[in-house]
Amino acid sequence: MTHTIQPNNPEATPAPDATDIPAAPAPAGAPSSSALPAALKRRIPKYSDLAPLMQFKKPEFSREARLKRASTIWELRDIAKRRTPQAPFDYTDGAAEEEITLRRARQAFLDIEFRPGILRNVSSIDLSTEILGKPSRLPVGIAPTGFTRMMQSEGEYAGSQAAEAAGIPYTLSTMGTASIEDVAAAAPNGRNWFQLYLWTDRDRSLELIERAAKAGNDTLMVTVDTAVAGARLRDVRNGMTIPPALTLKTVLDASYRPAWWFNFLTHEPLTFASLSRYTGTVADLINSMFDPTLTFEDLDWLRETWKGKLVVKGIQTVEDARRVVDHGADGVVLSNHGGRQLDRAPIPFHLLPEVRQAFTADNSNAAVMLDTGIMSGADIVAALALGADFTLIGRAYLYGLMAGGRAGVDRTLQILEKDMARTMALLGVSKVSDLTPDHVRLLAK
Repeated sequence: MTHTIQPNNPEATPAPDATDIPAAPAPAGAPSSSALPAALKRRIPKYSDLAPLMQFKKPEFSREARLKRASTIWELRDIAKRRTPQAPFDYTDGAAEEEITLRRARQAFLDIEFRPGILRNVSSIDLSTEILGKPSRLPVGIAPTGFTRMMQSEGEYAGSQAAEAAGIPYTLSTMGTASIEDVAAAAPNGRNWFQLYLWTDRDRSLELIERAAKAGNDTLMVTVDTAVAGARLRDVRNGMTIPPALTLKTVLDASYRPAWWFNFLTHEPLTFASLSRYTGTVADLINSMFDPTLTFEDLDWLRETWKGKLVVKGIQTVEDARRVVDHGADGVVLSNHGGRQLDRAPIPFHLLPEVRQAFTADNSNAAVMLDTGIMSGADIVAALALGADFTLIGRAYLYGLMAGGRAGVDRTLQILEKDMARTMALLGVSKVSDLTPDHVRLLAK
């Protein structure tokens, strides 16, 4: 027992021993100290107890560590925003006019309630599916995106190789910055699709179609919602041009994003691999090259010309979904171009049940695909449950690309795969084909 030592004063009164001080009475009903379990009695911790808790990890600043810390597509977006100049980031992140369509598309996936089943065997989750006559390891593919090497220098090469490794389709855009042949060579064992904008110059369109077939693309995806360019106001405010211009603003922007500029300036100059060299704004390019007179007769011409699978992207009504199938389409992509064309356009996720119902009534086996607004694997599962055969991601893939090149795209697909597997297990579903509308309820506003 410890005692208090008094100063050297023989007349001083000794301090009372701690044992002489009466203990305060315990609250009524409280157990006595002798009755407390040993685990609840206070004691001075020993170093041996603390040592296992003092595991200080060495900080990691590598690209791999940075990407591994991202657990959601939104976190990849945050990394992408820090590492990418404003103009290319906003080109990816933004939409038309007030961006109402994009916000509504994302909100649509939030306004649902999953309805899980219990006591199902979900020890093994199978995410594989079949789309347009061939297998896909996951029910999601990479959508066509333009100017992709502007987002990050690996561009379409990173996307196609990541898709090849994941066992899913990759779609190259007419406005891509890698050629049809180079993408095929970069991912020779991948399933490559080609997206076509029909030009006023039909001979140029035919040339692209023939090149796509020769390079082994099995699906042609024609986009039909770009009669004129949408009003993408972020691009206007940023003075967005192709290629990016070195202005005072971009030089200042580069000062804290040196890696992007180093990659941009030390790789092959940014050009459209399927177009003639072009300099100007995105809207000017669309308005000058793409055909506003496009009709269903042109779709008939495509069907006669292209011998592989034909998909029409940009479907926003049930009537148009039915009509393109009547004109030979093997599948449709319910899409409003990511909200980048007509603001306040129909939301693909809302349209999905109606299109599925119409195709069922028509005894049509045309594939129903969906894009716009997907930011998680749970979004994909919800779309599949409501009747989609397949989904496509654009922004989600580009956020990963901007965050870390090929490794970032791989991380995007890993996050989505993990999300999907977990969501399906919690729903009590072990394979994609078992998802039904009973698993999802649209919440009333």
